Amino acid sequence: MIKKSIAIDMDGVIADVEQQFLNWYHRDYGVLFTKEYLTGKQEANAFPEEGAARKFAFTPGFFLTLPVMDGAVEAVKKLMETYEVYIVSAAMEFPLSLPEKLEWLKLNFPFIHWRNVIFCGDKSIINTDFMIDDHLKNLDNFKGKPIMFHAFHNVSYNHHVRANNWDEVLAILSDTNFTN
Repeated sequence: MIKKSIAIDMDGVIADVEQQFLNWYHRDYGVLFTKEYLTGKQEANAFPEEGAARKFAFTPGFFLTLPVMDGAVEAVKKLMETYEVYIVSAAMEFPLSLPEKLEWLKLNFPFIHWRNVIFCGDKSIINTDFMIDDHLKNLDNFKGKPIMFHAFHNVSYNHHVRANNWDEVLAILSDTNFTN
């Protein structure tokens, strides 16, 4: 039997980039913000220090030390029982991220085969049955069924099926009305 396929984004979906931004802002600027503070903002204007998030993304070590999203490891393992799972990251904008993201995956998701890791510049080429991502630019043009993973920058949008956490992703993908 041929398995259906899922493309899973890294940053903001299996890797907690929001928490990393908050941790690094506190470390570099001495101000501790909460995830609630980020709600509704875009990365470009997430903090009072203009461009801080972008600066962090270009700093060595940022992607290598991202916290793992709660429930992601267990959920991805469970999905792999039923689906062909691919980790897909639009990593080309941040060239330093390529080796760091690959190493991060080896450390945190060692059960994912290198053949199932795709680093690209534009996700519109991805042709899986499902895509779990936090960015509208990736979901809006996706030809399969998109699942929007909750993130601070997408709270005002509701034109995709939303999952607030990994338990909700599993529930959505177990619903035959969605998967058929």
